[in-house]
Amino acid sequence: MSNHFSADNLKFPGDDRRLDLTDLFLFTAPGDPGRTVLIIDSNPTSAPPPIPATATGPEFYPGAVYRINIDTDGDARADIAFSFTFSEYENGVQTGTAWYATGREARLAEPAGLIFADSFPVSFDGSERSVLVDEPAPIRLFAGLRSDPFFADVEGALHGLKWTLHDDFAGNNVDSIALDVPSDLLGSGREIGVWASISRRVDGVLEQMDRGGNPAMNPFINPDGEKNLYNSRQPADDVANYLGPWSQALEKGGYSPEEAREAALMFLPDILRYDRAKPISYPNGRKLIDDIYSYRFAWLTRGKVSPTGLKPHDDLQLHFPYLGPPNP
Repeated sequence: MSNHFSADNLKFPGDDRRLDLTDLFLFTAPGDPGRTVLIIDSNPTSAPPPIPATATGPEFYPGAVYRINIDTDGDARADIAFSFTFSEYENGVQTGTAWYATGREARLAEPAGLIFADSFPVSFDGSERSVLVDEPAPIRLFAGLRSDPFFADVEGALHGLKWTLHDDFAGNNVDSIALDVPSDLLGSGREIGVWASISRRVDGVLEQMDRGGNPAMNPFINPDGEKNLYNSRQPADDVANYLGPWSQALEKGGYSPEEAREAALMFLPDILRYDRAKPISYPNGRKLIDDIYSYRFAWLTRGKVSPTGLKPHDDLQLHFPYLGPPNP
């Protein structure tokens, strides 16, 4: 899994798959080097065997805050934030609201800043109904059900890293939020960092249920009993909280103590870095076709585990919102 099933014991955060942040993607818009695409996925129809998927619908969690954070100065704190909330799901219909915040407002837990799209439709029928807005800049927005782009051999991972060539995520769906924005809207510097989160209200207070920047981190390297706590924390505290435990885990994978520390710091804090002067390929940004599963197991074992042999899904699209139409 990438960030699928990221709660303790391979469960969904809050025992609700709508709160499961599965993936974050960040890449230059095809054909337009002046624009950047950000995609977050959640609510997977897949579930780790033998756990059945929870009986919820295709909708986004009503009232939860889905959030994309951008760090422009390297301090692991949000300088820009896109926040999204969604209405109740009634008669197959749901609408969303989108905010854009900068500075102090970007660091608030609650949605803040400029509402740049209000009551926009969520697509559940496979239509690519995107929303075009002019403020704070020309933005294209899509939210809806799409084919899950993540590809991985979960069975092989659960049985001694003996790859089966079976893609356990093929034929599954996710709820996707996709943005196509001018690159300068994400800061003027050469490098940015991005992470996403999903929070829901508990007794009127927002509680962060899931978060992630780099794919396949929390479910892989944090032990049960720590995953839920990790999901509730912020990247600014990651080095203090996890450099020691992650270094120890990597030493077990074959690294020397110094090598383990350097390898852990590649992904601490847990923010997806993107140097816009370099080619996009994970860990510099993340494309839909990047083989994350093979990369993560090689990192965990100092290159001892071979690639899975799986290929990206063939339903990806060359145009916005890039993920394939939902599977039946």
